[in-house]
Amino acid sequence: MSCRIMTVERQLTAVVKTKVSFPEIANAQRSARAALAVALPTLQADPIGRPCTRFRTPAQTALEMEIGTIVGQPFPPQGEVVSSDLPAGRAAHFLLKGSFEGLPDAWRILFEWCKAEKLELLGINWEIYTPWEGVDPDRLETDLYALVGSGNS
Repeated sequence: MSCRIMTVERQLTAVVKTKVSFPEIANAQRSARAALAVALPTLQADPIGRPCTRFRTPAQTALEMEIGTIVGQPFPPQGEVVSSDLPAGRAAHFLLKGSFEGLPDAWRILFEWCKAEKLELLGINWEIYTPWEGVDPDRLETDLYALVGSGNS
């Protein structure tokens, strides 16, 4: 498991936007995923891709999040589910293998690597998950991305 720089393409998403305190992240994820499960079949945004979460840093007490799923095309808003995207550009990447419980340490590893490499963090970060329903938590894979400036590599 190592960090690297990669060029990523823009990906369209269907999301629920929220701002939550850190202890409320899990509840916000569950609530947003329930809303998405209802809305996705009616959005006409196929093909439906992997689940994702986009968030902004730094965050002191609350995190601005877009909890959603990658989709194939934009769509008009449906209730709290709106069209958004994961950005294109240069991103630091780290692949977490295992349970979501490892996410805080994985982000620490990625951010510390960026600091050691003197990379300019732009404050836009995201996770793309393998589908987790019925999967052994130890077999999960989560791609972590942090958008970086055009400086060092």
